[in-house]
Amino acid sequence: MPKMKTHKGAAKRIKKSGSGKLVRRQRNRSHILEKKSSTRKRRLAHEAEVVAADQPRMKRLLGER
Repeated sequence: MPKMKTHKGAAKRIKKSGSGKLVRRQRNRSHILEKKSSTRKRRLAHEAEVVAADQPRMKRLLGER
């Protein structure tokens, strides 16, 4: 069997934390920021953990087993 290739689009968006959790950026933080409140923008600045239901699929995209 050939090696599994990493899905580069997913690799740029999802990182693995030190404890092994999959971490992603929040949505709604790239443009049209003027109408969003400061509180909302500050909350969106933090990274979020990938939901448990999506983790097997994301790990497969990242080339893990």
